[in-house]
Amino acid sequence: MAKWGEGDPRWIVEERPDAKNVNNWHWIEKDASNWSKEKFKKILIGTEIKTDLVHCKITEVSKCEGDTFVSNRRAKLIIFYEWTIEMKWIGSLINNDTKIEGIIEVLNFSEENNMKIVEINVHVETVGPESAILKNEIERAASEVIGKQLNEYVAALKEFSKELILPTKDNLQHRDLNNFRTIKKIKELEQISTNSNGKQNIETREIKAIEAFKCTASEFYQAMTIKELVEAFTQGNCVLEPIEGGKFELFDGNVQGYFTKLVPHKTIKQKWRFRTWPEEHFSEVHMDINQKTDCTEIYFSQTGIPKSEIENTREGWKRFYWNSLRRAFSFGAPLF
Repeated sequence: MAKWGEGDPRWIVEERPDAKNVNNWHWIEKDASNWSKEKFKKILIGTEIKTDLVHCKITEVSKCEGDTFVSNRRAKLIIFYEWTIEMKWIGSLINNDTKIEGIIEVLNFSEENNMKIVEINVHVETVGPESAILKNEIERAASEVIGKQLNEYVAALKEFSKELILPTKDNLQHRDLNNFRTIKKIKELEQISTNSNGKQNIETREIKAIEAFKCTASEFYQAMTIKELVEAFTQGNCVLEPIEGGKFELFDGNVQGYFTKLVPHKTIKQKWRFRTWPEEHFSEVHMDINQKTDCTEIYFSQTGIPKSEIENTREGWKRFYWNSLRRAFSFGAPLF
């Protein structure tokens, strides 16, 4: 059974290589990551980058890390993707037969970034007098060329996504699928932490992060403190008492704790633990909510995390909280 951060924790539907599912319901999320990897290979391999001085061709997509998810929210498609892509290339100077090889990295390709400017790194693996010239020329030209290819991916993804969102055949199946979704989620969350024995001193660590959401400070605060909204992004029943001292239980009680400070639209503080952590051991969660002109930034910190749980907890916040909020309420993904 996978832990947070191991494999793909999106438990909503069973994965298939084509990311399809014939029986959807009115709000459904689909993993299009496998489809995306194949699409990247198709549109990038063979791409040529030419200038007055050099000519090179992409020969292989050597690394493709990230994910793509499509949701149906109130009859609108929400597309969320984030990728790091690495490609091998071979090229030469014009009128020169010496072959030079290297790598192009595409960094942080996501729906939040301006597609007209693709952030890339160019590396040369062949040592020679021509290498520096090729590197400089490719750096100058590759961003625009690769950007056009990735725009083709986005267009294809929109078309592909329309096939993923289909109506449910009947209400009974709707309930069955939601039950399956909830059971799988509970099983995933039960593996977030490992059981600890005894009450000895616990070595702990801290997480800090800044997360940006395309919403107002009020909308983010409400998403974290209104029961119906919390149940929407966690996709399950919860206990939530949004007052200082009020308790919360999420993911069938696997995540539990209580609020220590609530300042509407500005601050959320919690005592937070996972059910299988040592008895009565709580971490401290602090969220400062900062309204910006074009987004809301969350200054997040969590102290007192058992050392053995630091990576699982960090990945859990990213996947089960931040990314789920973005997908559920369009707090970071465009609507189509």
